[in-house]
Parts: sequence; C-alpha cells; structure tokens
Amino acid sequence: MSEHVIRFRLNGQDVTMAVTGDTTLLSLLREQLNLTGTKDGCAEGDCGACTVILDGEAVKSCLVLAVQVDGSEVTTVEGLARDGVLHRLQQSFIEEGAIQCGYCTPGMLLAAKALLDRVASPTEEEIRRTIAGNLCRCTGYLRIIRAIQAAAQ
Repeated sequence: MSEHVIRFRLNGQDVTMAVTGDTTLLSLLREQLNLTGTKDGCAEGDCGACTVILDGEAVKSCLVLAVQVDGSEVTTVEGLARDGVLHRLQQSFIEEGAIQCGYCTPGMLLAAKALLDRVASPTEEEIRRTIAGNLCRCTGYLRIIRAIQAAAQ
C-alpha cells in the first residue's frame, strides 16, 4: 500500500509523518508516536477509550484514518497538562475520585474537555450526553459527572 505524508499539529507540536491509507489515527498515536494514553478498547467506535480531540471535536480515533488528520489539530490526553501542571479536568477527576482502573479516563477527559471548550457551564444532561459514548465499568459515572461539573466551575 502506498504511503502518504501528512502534516498536523499534535498537542501543540507540528508533526510530519508517512502513513499508509489504512492506518488509523489510534494506530498512529499508539504504535508510531508512542502516545499510549489513548487506549485501544474495542476498535469499533463503541467504547470511547480511544477518544481524542480533532479540530475541537471529540472523536473516536479508531474510526479516523490517519490521512484524514492532514492539516488538522489533534489533542490527546498527553496534551492536557502544561508545564507539569495538570489540566483542571485532570485535577478534578482526582479530587472527585472519578478514576478507578483508569482505562476509560483519557477518553472521558477528552470528551469532557471538548464539551467545556464549547459550553462553559454545561447542564448535567449535557454532560451525560457527552460521555454517553464512553464506557466505564468501575465508577458508575456519578463521580465522573461530578468531576466535570467541578471543573466547569
């Protein structure tokens, strides 16, 4: 399969990569760029563990081809903290006990960040709709919702 050169911004840094047409964004992030915070849960877009922010929107990176991010901006969980300081969402997840096994956490954080970047004070229903595509088997979602609400304040 032929390679395509793509250029995009990843966590604030310019990246140029050669990828094949069937490489997913998830695979590019984890296998070629060693950004393993983005999790490979189902590879079918059902679990949300692979959620990243693409041009301001939360997307499931297992469903996005790497060639589609050419000219785009991508944020992964590794891009949330700045200069060693946790993003307010990360801090809130810790304070509210919204992290247990942690597998869903990166996707939850990025879905929540995309929401908070659009809506400064989301309602509980907006938060629930936003995280509906992100499965969590540990927390029961209540602490995650509280963490997002706390980060919004």
